[in-house]
Amino acid sequence: MKTKILLAILAVVMVGLIAVPWIASYFYIFIFTEILILGLFAASFNLVFGYTGMLSFGHAAFFGIGSYAMALVLIHLEWPFLVSLLASMGAAALLALVIGFFCVRLNEVYFAMLTLAFGMMVFAIAYQWRSVTNGSDGLAGFSLGSFGFGLDLTLGNPAVYYHVVLTIVAIASAVLYVICRSSFGMILRAIRQNPERVSFAGLNVRTYRLVAFVIAGAFAGLAGGLIAPFLRVASPELLHWSMSAEPILMAILGGTGYFLGPFAGAAVFVLLETWITSFTESWMLVLGIILALMVIFFRKGLLGTILDWWMEVKK
Repeated sequence: MKTKILLAILAVVMVGLIAVPWIASYFYIFIFTEILILGLFAASFNLVFGYTGMLSFGHAAFFGIGSYAMALVLIHLEWPFLVSLLASMGAAALLALVIGFFCVRLNEVYFAMLTLAFGMMVFAIAYQWRSVTNGSDGLAGFSLGSFGFGLDLTLGNPAVYYHVVLTIVAIASAVLYVICRSSFGMILRAIRQNPERVSFAGLNVRTYRLVAFVIAGAFAGLAGGLIAPFLRVASPELLHWSMSAEPILMAILGGTGYFLGPFAGAAVFVLLETWITSFTESWMLVLGIILALMVIFFRKGLLGTILDWWMEVKK
């Protein structure tokens, strides 16, 4: 029953998302573009947290490196947009492989702290390596060329770019969903629940954790590759450890036990932030209070709590 409800909700949401540029102003096109990108970022984080049980405090490193890879490729190589996105995914996956090789050897708080340390190192390198990253100013001034595959799309148009982001995020989400529902995803959930038993079954827990970490890094890099043209800049702020808190909050807020939970959390987070900043300068205080109350009273996340409530009503 829950599956049917989720599919129905997803179908309605997709129709609404497709129609956004035709019924909303440019302001809301920008807002929903941000929601989609951050939703993919949060969903990639949830692969290592919600499914594998690894709390990473350095996930922004892959998000930021994806944005820098996109900017550098567009500035120096002028590759098509889709090829540049693949470069973003490749760069982030490579970084995740290096960081994950050391991190997956540790568990729980030690894993979290080591990912935080690596994330801070990546931020420091980007901040200080001015000859490549332009330091605190970031990389700007790049232009979007062709889309690829011979398609003539005006990517500078916010409505066109929104539909491009929607399509790419939908495809990436479908791939992530297949991964999570596969035998590989089942092993990841088993590792989250009891890694010792998985190890006793003859499976290499570290290898599975590393593969999950690299996959999550690649999709975070894809989200970073999408955010750079959207913001028109790749800056060190996208690599900062505080940025790593956003996918954690979004995943928990939406519900880590549900694949669509991080997307719901991203929507609530961005919309609340936009709404609160419109009427107060103390938006961080107000947002913090609201989010704290949500986490306290919605133990399964917004999506999980709403689905449970709906099932009770149906009974």
